[in-house]
Amino acid sequence: MADPSTVYLLWHVHHRAAEEGEVRHFTAPDDFWADEEAGDDVKLLGTYSSREVARDRIERARRLPGFSDEPDCFYVEEFEIDKDEWTEGYVTD
Repeated sequence: MADPSTVYLLWHVHHRAAEEGEVRHFTAPDDFWADEEAGDDVKLLGTYSSREVARDRIERARRLPGFSDEPDCFYVEEFEIDKDEWTEGYVTD
């Protein structure tokens, strides 16, 4: 049974070709990187109650236009509910 205090965010990245070389894709199941300034398109597909439900969604999405062009560029991110992620202030330059 899934932990009710945890959710799983499902992300997809459509990588854009770099001018100087090949498109870089995810190389491992837990790999994630994106460069939105270079044109990578990052999408949140949904928030799920378990990693398994998120993986089922990946399988459905892989059959859809656009997602099928980048079938391995999905990322499941685990978050604990009601937990602060940013606990300190920040400064800008």
